[in-house]
Amino acid sequence: MHAPNTDHTLRLNRALDHIDACLGAPLSLDDVAAVACYSPYHFHRIFKATMGETLNRYIQRLRVEKAAGMLLLSRETVTEIALACGFSSSATFARAFKDFYGMSAGEWRKTGTLRNSKKCKTDHKIRKAAAVKAVYDASNQHQWRIDMNDTLSTTVKVETLEDMEVAYVRHIGPYQGDGELFTRLFNRLFAWAGPRQLLNFPETQTMSVYHDNEPLTDDDKLRLSVCITVPEGTPAEGDIGRMTLSGGIYAVARFELLPPEYAAAWDSVMADWLPQSGYRSDDRPCLEIYRSAPDEHPDGRHTVDLCVPVKPA
Repeated sequence: MHAPNTDHTLRLNRALDHIDACLGAPLSLDDVAAVACYSPYHFHRIFKATMGETLNRYIQRLRVEKAAGMLLLSRETVTEIALACGFSSSATFARAFKDFYGMSAGEWRKTGTLRNSKKCKTDHKIRKAAAVKAVYDASNQHQWRIDMNDTLSTTVKVETLEDMEVAYVRHIGPYQGDGELFTRLFNRLFAWAGPRQLLNFPETQTMSVYHDNEPLTDDDKLRLSVCITVPEGTPAEGDIGRMTLSGGIYAVARFELLPPEYAAAWDSVMADWLPQSGYRSDDRPCLEIYRSAPDEHPDGRHTVDLCVPVKPA
């Protein structure tokens, strides 16, 4: 992704957020260009130059990737999934899916795993599964204990989170394990928020939003937004966007992590806890909500909530 100027970033963020919100509905070049306040001709050129793919290809890819995840996690028929993801017919969906994944949607569903994606065939490594067991607290609330190794363990709770208004800085491209990237993005966000009196800790929450199903999306197209909560009505400015994160039911796992341990922690929740939990993920994005800074921990660890949007399986 090429870096546009801040005015272009503001308009592009509006368009990307609109696409996310309306992915299951018809999306035309004229409509999306209007959201970004560009003529269709100029928006088409700017979008391709910035994102590295045409608007139509971008929308189709997001729809196919969403459908690929739903095929493995839901009981809906292929046609129901196709329509829910914004395809006009099952035939249109079938062609698009085969184009992206080299197999039919039915064949993909029969595998029961994400590992048939091109990325997973390249990236997958054997790892030791975490131990997961059900527990109950004093209020008889159902929880789960995850034990990964001598230093990493946590309790998973299913909680209801409220909607959150956030300001964000967005990154498109690889991010896993890149602590310097996260520091740079948050520094930019804080430099904007501080003079506007928007940093009021501990009331202000900091978080990262992962917009894509990472095993299904090529690294150079992964979308990340680092965020702070802001009052309703806070305006977007330049490269600082604003959006509402939908609340609802989330599985919340609190860890104390060093930067290299994040991927293993996410794997323990998504690959070990989720399949046996009685829940399945839905199409809201996953969140990391940061509860403390490393300099507040004797071992330099982050206290972080990994939040997975779920619904009953």
